[in-house]
Amino acid sequence: MSVRASLRLRLTALTAGLLMVALAVGALVLTSVLSAGRVAALDEAVRARAQTVADLAAADRVPDPLPVAEGGEIAQLLDADGLVLATSANATRTLPVLPSRTLAALRPASGRTTVVSTTASGYDPDARVALSSTTYRGEPVTAVASLPLGEVRGLVRALRVALVVVVPLLTLLLAGTIWLVIGRALRPVDALRRAAAEVARSGGRGSLPVPPVDDELAALARTLNDMLDRLETSAARQRTFVGDAAHELRSPLASLRAALDVARAHPDAYPTTELVADAEREALRMQGLVDDLLLLARVGSAPLAREDVDLGAVARDVVDAETSAPGPDVEVTGAGRALSDAVATGRVVRNLVGNACRHASARVRVTVADGSVVVEDDGAGIDPADRERVFERFVRLDDAREREAGGSGLGLAIAREMAREQGGDVVLGESDLGGLLARVTLPAP
Repeated sequence: MSVRASLRLRLTALTAGLLMVALAVGALVLTSVLSAGRVAALDEAVRARAQTVADLAAADRVPDPLPVAEGGEIAQLLDADGLVLATSANATRTLPVLPSRTLAALRPASGRTTVVSTTASGYDPDARVALSSTTYRGEPVTAVASLPLGEVRGLVRALRVALVVVVPLLTLLLAGTIWLVIGRALRPVDALRRAAAEVARSGGRGSLPVPPVDDELAALARTLNDMLDRLETSAARQRTFVGDAAHELRSPLASLRAALDVARAHPDAYPTTELVADAEREALRMQGLVDDLLLLARVGSAPLAREDVDLGAVARDVVDAETSAPGPDVEVTGAGRALSDAVATGRVVRNLVGNACRHASARVRVTVADGSVVVEDDGAGIDPADRERVFERFVRLDDAREREAGGSGLGLAIAREMAREQGGDVVLGESDLGGLLARVTLPAP
C-alpha cells in the first residue's frame, strides 16, 4: 500500500508542480501582454493627439481650449522656451506638461513625433507623453499630449496580486483533482495486487479481476490470468508426473529387484546371461516410461512453433523409422500441409503409427490430407466404449500384450495432448480395414 501511495503522491506532486509552473508562466505572459497592449493603446492615443495639435498649429487654427478626450488626457502647445501657448481645459497655461529642461531633451526633429514614458510631468507622477515638433506663426513649437500610466500600472499590479493568490489556489484544486483521478485509475491495479497476493497466499488456482473497461489494465489482467493458467497447468503436470512416476516405476523396479534377489540367492539357478537380459529389459522399460513422463510434463510449458509443415513428408519419415524392423506392411497415401510444430507433429504421428503397428495383423494405412493424418490398421480394434478411456494415462486394455510390446500406456495420451497443444485433436474410430482408425487433426494453412 505504501508503494502504491508513494507512486500516487509522486505522480500528483509532479503533475501539480508542472501545472503550477505552467500557470505561473502563463500569468507572467498574461500580465506582460496586457501591460504592453494597454501601453500601446495609450501610445496610439497620445501620438494621434500630439499630431492633431501640431497639424492645427501648422495651419494656424489652434482652438482654445485644445480638444482632448476623457480619461485624463492633456494637450498643450509649448514654445521654444517651454511656455504654454495653448492648453486643454484640464490643464493651465502657467504649468506646462513638461518642464523646459525635459522638453529640450525630448524634443524631436521638426515634423517628427516621439512617445516616451516620464515621471517629470507636472500633472501625473507617471505618464506616457507624445511630442511632435512643428511651427506656429513662423516660430518653432512643440505639441505635447499626455495620458497617465497610473491606471495601467494599477490594473497590472492588481492582476499580479490576484494571480499570486489564484495560481496557488488553482494548483491546489488541480492537485486534489489529480489525486482523486490517479487514485481511481490505480484502483484496478490495487485490486490486481490484492488478488495476486491472495493467489500467492493460497498457493492454489486463482484468477485476477479484469476491469470492465477494455483498456491497457484489462489487457494486463488477461495476460496475467493466461500466465497463471499456464503456471497452474504446468504445476498440475508436474504433480501428475511425480504421482505417475512413483506409481508406475514400482513395477519395473520391483521386477528388477526380485531378479537380483533370485540371482543372489540362487546364483547357479539364475545364469548371468539371463539376469543381464532381464535387467536390460526392465531398464529399457523404465527408460521409455521416464522419457514419456518427462515429455508429458513438458507439454504446455512453452508455446509450440506455428509453421507450415509438410504432413506427407512427416508421415513418410515416421513410417521409414517405424518399419525398419519386421512388421506389418505400412503404406502412405495423399499429401497435405498444416500450421504446427514439425517436431511435435512428428511425435504425434509416430505414436499413432507405432500403436497401429503393434496391434495390426498385417497392414497399416496412413492417409494424409490438409490439416489431418489418418492412421488405420487391420487389428482387433477397440470397443467404442473404451475409445475415450484409452487416452487416459497408463490405461492398458491388454496389459500382458502391451508390456510385451514395449508399451507404457502413455502413447495415445501423449498424442492427444500434443495435438491439442497445437490447436488440434486426436479421435478414434472404426477402420474399413477391420481394425482401429486414429485421426489427428491440425490447423490447416
